[in-house]
Amino acid sequence: MAPKAIASPVSVSWYPTLSVLMLAIGLVITASFFIYEATSSRRNRSLAKELFAGAVASIFLGFGSLFLLLSCGIYV
Repeated sequence: MAPKAIASPVSVSWYPTLSVLMLAIGLVITASFFIYEATSSRRNRSLAKELFAGAVASIFLGFGSLFLLLSCGIYV
């Protein structure tokens, strides 16, 4: 019995679109995080909000970078 080849769950034609979309979302969340940090005082800041914004931005930027590398032909 021959093993099956590994196939991507996402079509290769979607890689550039996903990279642009995810990087844009990640950059918008990062920008809102920086604006939040610059405009709020130390007493009004929320650690949970900062951690959530940082985690979500990190996930979107990470997957956006992954799809950017995949769309360029660098398979990691």
